[in-house]
Amino acid sequence: MNAIKVIAENKKARFDYEILENYEAGIELTGPEVKSIRAGHISLKESFATVKDNQVWLNGAHVSPYKPAADNNAEPTRPRRLLLKRPEIDELIGKVQAAGYTLVPIKIYFSHGIIKLDLGLARGRKLQDKRQVLKNRAIEREMQQELKAKTHE
Repeated sequence: MNAIKVIAENKKARFDYEILENYEAGIELTGPEVKSIRAGHISLKESFATVKDNQVWLNGAHVSPYKPAADNNAEPTRPRRLLLKRPEIDELIGKVQAAGYTLVPIKIYFSHGIIKLDLGLARGRKLQDKRQVLKNRAIEREMQQELKAKTHE
């Protein structure tokens, strides 16, 4: 049985960036934020991760306020600390500062009932690279359609 259930995905991240490495991180959340995320009210569209004070922070992720906890809700786009192991944080700090890579949130999911974030160490794609990706997807789609048509004949 698969114990991973995807809550939200940043689909634009795989198009705009070339993902080099993935890291699984926990997120420091308040109670109402957890309830809201469990209901699927989170968006990673404009989010990004930064390294500050030897910690990794998730910025720009929008967690909608949880209605029943109206007076206890935090700001929807507040920075949230990501929980990683010290060696992972040190490795990320070195790569982001030295090589100029970016930390991009790819998806948020449940892993055995715990909310986790898939964080990607990425390099930005240039316009011609994006065009090549679109061309490759179109070719792949055409091949799949031809295969499907041949198997149904």
